[in-house]
Amino acid sequence: MNEEIFDVVDEADRVIGRLSRAEVHRRGLLHRAVHVFVFNAAGQVFLQKRSMRKDRQPGLWDTSASGHVDSGEEYDACAVRELREELGIQLGTVPEKLFKLSPSAETDAEHVWVYRCQWDGVIEINLEEIERGEWLATEELTRRLETRPEEIASALRVIWPRVQKLLR
Repeated sequence: MNEEIFDVVDEADRVIGRLSRAEVHRRGLLHRAVHVFVFNAAGQVFLQKRSMRKDRQPGLWDTSASGHVDSGEEYDACAVRELREELGIQLGTVPEKLFKLSPSAETDAEHVWVYRCQWDGVIEINLEEIERGEWLATEELTRRLETRPEEIASALRVIWPRVQKLLR
């Protein structure tokens, strides 16, 4: 398997180099990622439980699809790719961009664009990446964040309150 190569970026999200995933994470360098929320027509949100094989935050609940932006890849293309690779969702368009987060400890030193889309078709979970998935009412996700935050990935704990405000 080829090692993933990421663009290393500065505080302003300008590319300043390229390194392997392992090296970027080992050194805590700034890089890029996306998080995509998938909602259904009933207004439920799909969450994934990260595989225990993941090197970061294994076994925690996370956004519907998320991933690192590969070197030379754009955020929008990454969002489309992650939906396809993780959930088998083939969108005909780029998901709706909601907002961008600056790098922090909670985002694992990542500049993060957050997206959303609606999908009522079949979800085919990639078991290499995801243990399982679940549709939740938005109120249930909020309740879990309040009562069981240790089960939730750190980025989702930061992102969800902002998404919730947009949904109101």
